Amino acid sequence: MEALEAHKPKRGRKRTSEGIETRLEAIEEQIAYADPLTRVHLVQERMNLEAELANKEESVDLEALEEGFVEAARSYGERKGITYAAWRAAGVDANTLRRAGVPRTRG
Repeated sequence: MEALEAHKPKRGRKRTSEGIETRLEAIEEQIAYADPLTRVHLVQERMNLEAELANKEESVDLEALEEGFVEAARSYGERKGITYAAWRAAGVDANTLRRAGVPRTRG
């Protein structure tokens, strides 16, 4: 579920690693001349961009994670009382739930 959330498509244009690097360089140039309040905003932006860059470099095998989910979701959901609607609200794709055998019944 965490991998699904972390790799959910975001709105807008995708930021490239090169674009992030370019912005980090610009921040480094600006930070030396910035007033204290602007500096703290730039520092936070730099931290956010560095974290985003690290996440881009991290490789996650979503297919393998999905297969594991498909194998476990139905029995786990039945034991814990998790409905189809709850899985969907959490962001699980309908096709994945169908493959897992999670029924669309109302509780």
